[in-house]
Amino acid sequence: MSSSREKVVQLIELRNKAKLGGGEKRIEAQHSKGRLTARERIDVLLDEGSFEEFDMFVTHRCTNFGLENEKYLGDGVVTGHGTIDGRVVYVFSQDFTVMGGSLSETFANKICKVMDQAMKVGAPVIGINDSGGARIQEGVMSLAGYAEIFQRNIMASGVIPQISAIFGPCAGGAVYSPALTDFVLMADQSSYMFVTGPKVTKTVTGEDISTEDLGGATVHSAKSGVSHFKVSDEQEGLLLIRKLIQYVPQNNLEDPIQTECNDSIDRVDDSLNDIIPENPNQPYDVKDIIATIVDNSEFLEVHTHYAKNIVVGFAKFNGMPAGIVANQPNFLAGVLDIEASRKAARFVRFCDAFNIPIITLVDVPGFLPGSQQEYGGIITNGAKLLFAYGEATVPKITITLRKSYGGAHDVMSCKQLRGDLNYAWPTAEIAVMGPKGAIEILEGKKISEIEDPREKVKYIQDKENEYKEKFANPYEAAKYGFIDDVIEPRNTRFRIIRGLQTLATKKDTNPPKKHSNIPL
Repeated sequence: MSSSREKVVQLIELRNKAKLGGGEKRIEAQHSKGRLTARERIDVLLDEGSFEEFDMFVTHRCTNFGLENEKYLGDGVVTGHGTIDGRVVYVFSQDFTVMGGSLSETFANKICKVMDQAMKVGAPVIGINDSGGARIQEGVMSLAGYAEIFQRNIMASGVIPQISAIFGPCAGGAVYSPALTDFVLMADQSSYMFVTGPKVTKTVTGEDISTEDLGGATVHSAKSGVSHFKVSDEQEGLLLIRKLIQYVPQNNLEDPIQTECNDSIDRVDDSLNDIIPENPNQPYDVKDIIATIVDNSEFLEVHTHYAKNIVVGFAKFNGMPAGIVANQPNFLAGVLDIEASRKAARFVRFCDAFNIPIITLVDVPGFLPGSQQEYGGIITNGAKLLFAYGEATVPKITITLRKSYGGAHDVMSCKQLRGDLNYAWPTAEIAVMGPKGAIEILEGKKISEIEDPREKVKYIQDKENEYKEKFANPYEAAKYGFIDDVIEPRNTRFRIIRGLQTLATKKDTNPPKKHSNIPL
């Protein structure tokens, strides 16, 4: 055999060795937990045969605690680029079979190289996390590696989309990289995130809590809001990322990709004309409206389990991706609270950063009252959503479905926050507050002076009816031009699509500045 052929054989052998990661036994252990290996995850995520790997032959440089005798090709993370539906994406996938996926100096360098390349090319970065944390033997070098990654997450924010999948442990300093990215998804019962684990928690605070209850997918999807998506298994999660990529552009200098649409622009649905209940206090599901007006009823909801009083997510209108923000009367009457304000503000800012138009469906009775909300900072948190809408320069179309009361009316993409097209259904009520509260304030003195109970009830009823006549319709706001048009509900889809087509060339700018100081 010639020497050149021997070298080719050696290359093939080394590649095969690298692809085994920590070896067959550890791969079997990974499979026994219901988890895929780092490379199997990449195979599901990317178009078949599209993955080009970097740094397959990298090994660590540490000699502490006998680590010089334990080396693996690739050093615990698989990095490279490939395509999703033909579009370039960069990927890193942590390999738990190699030293528990622990992060070393070279491990971090590999991730940084991929992120740097993604920034140069202008393509999304997808990180698949499955790691025990810092490699203790490397001490400060491992900590420095995390910080190098964090800095790149920060520089990439708003420039290229960043998506994090948590498919195993993600603890300590490791949690901050996903937290800095645009979207985080977790697999139910097999992934967890926390800054300090159950053992340290018990030692320091005395609290006895399980791994799942402290940082599982359910906790972070429903309570903390750290995770935007909860999936049943890794396969579902990887396919969800493929779907998510369809709605976002490659980078902040490009527009989302418009696809062919087989759903008619002027499709009307008469059920929308009757969907708002007669009783103004009766709930309905705003997702029914969303499903009716978007292309093929396809809506990719974000943060499904968190702050359910507001709904956010992606859909398409005549093939054009858009973000949807909608109050949800079916949960807490659609009231705005701390969590809902933060959730929607974060989503609006993502859409604005990546040139995705925002459709806002309004049915909001106001902000949630109470000491708990005030002490928690509802003022600052409500201001986040207000700020996000006012700062956004993308096309903004607002449709008021029913209630739009008080400060919450202003916050929900009103005309004065540079709303481009503000429509209302005939059922819209735009006022400082609801009839009952308004009459108590406006007529309180007069009401207290009426002694006859029946006369008092009649007076209150008459005044409430007078208030409703004036404000329980959209025409007062339309009279001032704050509403551009009152539209027939069944034509909502058509009006949105026409609006998006008209606003495609919209130009709006903010004053020159280093950066804004959003109320955090």
